[in-house]
Amino acid sequence: MSEEPKIVVSPHGPYRVVGRIPLSVQTITPNAKRESWDWTEGRKFDVGDEYFLCRCGQSKNKPFCDNSHLRVGFEGKETASRRPVERQSEHLDGPTDGLSDAEVLCAFARFCDPGGKIWSLIERTDRPEIRELVVREATHCPSGRLVLHEKATGRAIEPDLPPSIGLVEDPALQVSGPLWVRGGVRIESADGKAYERRNRVTLCRCGASTNMPFYNGSHASIQFQDGLG
Repeated sequence: MSEEPKIVVSPHGPYRVVGRIPLSVQTITPNAKRESWDWTEGRKFDVGDEYFLCRCGQSKNKPFCDNSHLRVGFEGKETASRRPVERQSEHLDGPTDGLSDAEVLCAFARFCDPGGKIWSLIERTDRPEIRELVVREATHCPSGRLVLHEKATGRAIEPDLPPSIGLVEDPALQVSGPLWVRGGVRIESADGKAYERRNRVTLCRCGASTNMPFYNGSHASIQFQDGLG
């Protein structure tokens, strides 16, 4: 039997990707007001049953590892909390929905801004047009920082995402973003334990996150570029 699709964090090294998980460029596409509005898929990579993605940000063969982590002495210690994300979140209550906000996971993709920031809009979800915008803003968030819950049913409103990995490109800021891991792919720590399985997460690939292996927006401050955008 083939091994379960998963991403394994190597100690101070790359991500080992198992199970032929599709890999493609995913570009943040703005609206007429230059606000983050949609995702556009770009180049698709040919991948095998196993491949290794750069985690230190120094590879000359991005997005793949070329062992530059050894040359630069990369320190990639995992520092992220193992607590369920819901317990790390702030909770905001609206008329029809509740919003869970785990700020520590922010990938700085800015889908939460168009038409009014989601933290203000959540209070007006009894208006259908506002609720539609809130659902859009929450579900376009790549990291799963923002999760919307229907108050009537308690269910989380999640986009239907196939197991895959996106290489985020952000032309508005002229930077490259995180690895966008979608569809509940298992992410395994270097110690062999799995992190909470989620529909949307973002993993650091610039080497600068303070919440490894997850992203915290550091790519913007260091102007990380992978040359693929």
